Amino acid sequence: MNLNTDRIDDAVLALLLLGLQEQNRVWKSFDWEALNRLHAKGMISDPMSKAKSVVLTEDGF
Repeated sequence: MNLNTDRIDDAVLALLLLGLQEQNRVWKSFDWEALNRLHAKGMISDPMSKAKSVVLTEDGF
């Protein structure tokens, strides 16, 4: 079965937007591969930091 990673990324981004906190921060409690892809697309800050949250960029909105 082939997975459509673009659709997965869209769903993860939508869920991240639902959990949006102050200063565009959101908890990074999702699949690491999806978060890495969103970071590669410039939509979130680097998820590999020690912080428990990521920052949504303007492209992520």
